[in-house]
This record gives sequence, structure tokens and C-alpha cells, in this order.
Amino acid sequence: QVHLVESGGGLVQAGGSLRLSCATSGRTFSPYAMGWFRQAPGKEREFVAAIYWNGGRTYYADPVKGRFAISRDNAERTVYLQMNSLKPEDTAVYYCAVARGMLLMTTPAQYDYWGQGTQVTVSS
Repeated sequence: QVHLVESGGGLVQAGGSLRLSCATSGRTFSPYAMGWFRQAPGKEREFVAAIYWNGGRTYYADPVKGRFAISRDNAERTVYLQMNSLKPEDTAVYYCAVARGMLLMTTPAQYDYWGQGTQVTVSS
């Protein structure tokens, strides 16, 4: 079992930045890829970013490429999402999740454990 807790969300103006953190506990953290997803009201949960088990590779959804950066600290059992140049359309609840394996995965069904989410609101 893995327990995940996201933090760092909040209200920010368009063009601003936020850094989300996801602290994990329980099962061994490092052999698994990690991902961030988001869900806006009335929409399905969508992939944002993923990071390889050792941090060596990352992958981003097109809407956030060049603006968001995912990273991880295996010693601290934490994954981060640095969000820059935020836009109103980035408003959503952001979730971190543990993948089923080491490789990059982009669909919710490929992730076994989820945090409770943190709200990000970007005002125009």
C-alpha cells in the first residue's frame, strides 16, 4: 500500500507559478514511475506529466510542454511539479499517482495509487 499527499496548490494570477509536491509513504517508492494528472469540473481526468523511475526521462502532455517540469527525489520519496506561465485553463484539481511499473505511462488506468488532490486556480 502507498499513501500519497499532494500540497502546494492555491490561487494564482495568469502568468504566475506554483510548485506542487507529492509526498509518499508505505511501499518502496523508487522502482516506480510517477505521474501528475488533473481534473477540471465537468471534465475527465487528464494526463499532465510523468517521470521515469530514476528520473532519467520525463514526458508531458502537449498543453503543458515548455511550461511545467516534473522531478523527483527518491531519497525524500517526493515528486514535484513546477508550473510556470500558468493559464486560466490550467485550473483543476491536480493529482499525483504511482504507476504500475518503471516506464512512463499516460493513462489513469496504468496507475495504482492516487493522492487526494490539490486545487489549482488560475485567475485571468
